[in-house]
Amino acid sequence: MPQTPPLRTLRTLSLSILAAAATFGCAYPRTIHVYDEECQITARQMVLDTTEVINAGRGCTVLERCAGQAVAEAALLAASTVISGSIVVAGNVVYWLEKKRDCRPKPAESVALDD
Repeated sequence: MPQTPPLRTLRTLSLSILAAAATFGCAYPRTIHVYDEECQITARQMVLDTTEVINAGRGCTVLERCAGQAVAEAALLAASTVISGSIVVAGNVVYWLEKKRDCRPKPAESVALDD
């Protein structure tokens, strides 16, 4: 029967992952406001932003370690992009439904024909 790792090991691993996320940068969702002229409202929209890489190659002395660090950074960014991208898609669906509900289309301009 396999042994479960002790709580201390799990805590250390969790803190390491959290520190890596804070150090390397990630993608995150952000809400912005845009004006929709057709509906005459200010609507919300979610976009995907990324943080800057803070620790770009610092402390890297051995080529293999640098390559490993680059792979870890890429994997972290890819994972955060997938998770945050899903949040952005779901959020934009909700905001689109709100926009459809609150939309007040401009009245059509009538054109007078001079004969």
